[in-house]
Amino acid sequence: MIKKILTATAISLLSTVALAAGGGNVQLDHMTPNMNDKVSMQKGLRTYMDYCAACHSLGFARYNRVARDLEIPEDIMMSQVAFAQDAKFGDLMEFAMTQKDGKAWFGAAPPDLTMVTRVRGVDWVYSYLRGFYKDDSRPYGVNNTVFKDVGMPHVLIGLQGLCAVKPGHIEDGSVDPLTGEEVNPDNCGAYEQEGSLNAQEYDEVVYDLVNFLNYMGEPYQQERTRLGWKVLAFLLILLVFATLLQRELFKDLKH
Repeated sequence: MIKKILTATAISLLSTVALAAGGGNVQLDHMTPNMNDKVSMQKGLRTYMDYCAACHSLGFARYNRVARDLEIPEDIMMSQVAFAQDAKFGDLMEFAMTQKDGKAWFGAAPPDLTMVTRVRGVDWVYSYLRGFYKDDSRPYGVNNTVFKDVGMPHVLIGLQGLCAVKPGHIEDGSVDPLTGEEVNPDNCGAYEQEGSLNAQEYDEVVYDLVNFLNYMGEPYQQERTRLGWKVLAFLLILLVFATLLQRELFKDLKH
């Protein structure tokens, strides 16, 4: 098991060299993932399948584990998520594009994204997905604020639209006085192409997607937290008995 984990980490590091190539010292927009929000992660999985899975696999995760953790029924998981008709519930989540095809079509195989948030961090991925802007000098007509000279098209352009200029960094969001919820202002000064969502709606889509990817990078987070509380409870109980035992020992020593 340890060998598999080390192998998965090494492969993930190698496969994200392309992602890391453009990451210099840039300011990142902050997001706080929530492993308890199953609805958010389900939405993120849906967005991933709609926009990312054609090129990027999640090859170190299994359908059955993801379905169990995100509370998705098996029939829905296999009919809506698994591309291959012969896929089994216990199979790894490897999708249509092979490494060989990816290299032939794009010059470099699109990386597996199972552990992209572990390698780059949730803030980086969140900022990356919000950082595309028009750049006619690039092959796909776009560039990215955190990944200079990106070699990937803006796959979410239909949702966000396309910034006509380089998006700005947002340090702090404002708070809606009616709902109390934090609202990030639009980081795109002007649009070359309008999307189907406004800035806040697009940020919610990106949040859900990154929240899902954060879960994928370390699905044991919740179990580790639950186990941690159990260990602390056990230690507290043990402390009570240890204190009582100490009193009895010192009582005998006094006599």
